[in-house]
Amino acid sequence: MLQPRKVKFRKMHRGRRKGKAQRGNSLAFGDLGIQALEPVWMSAQQIEAARRAMTRHVSRGGQIWIRVFPDKSITKRPVDTRMGKGKGNPEGWAAVVKPGRMLFEIAGIEEGIAREALRLAGSKLPIKTQIVAREGL
Repeated sequence: MLQPRKVKFRKMHRGRRKGKAQRGNSLAFGDLGIQALEPVWMSAQQIEAARRAMTRHVSRGGQIWIRVFPDKSITKRPVDTRMGKGKGNPEGWAAVVKPGRMLFEIAGIEEGIAREALRLAGSKLPIKTQIVAREGL
């Protein structure tokens, strides 16, 4: 599971998922990529499930890039706890994903296999996605 080695502060503000992705919204490494169409906090478990689906389908050869990293700590209060008494303890990590953000990229394999691998990865994610190809492919 992905998570930061060290953070300055354990608990983070929730923030807002407003607007479109300003950076990381185009293909940078691979020939094909999967792009987010909705805003979401993507958990480390969801990223790992999508990565596993892709690598299993590709089996050998090719290269895969993960373009999102879960660096936001998500806190939870224990069940049956009354209101107040501060913020809960960190329970997991999530990546803040805005619409247009490139999530995964793939290169070095046949286009049909790559598209199927990205489709499988997209089915593991909690949002709508689209497959993007590099111009001239």
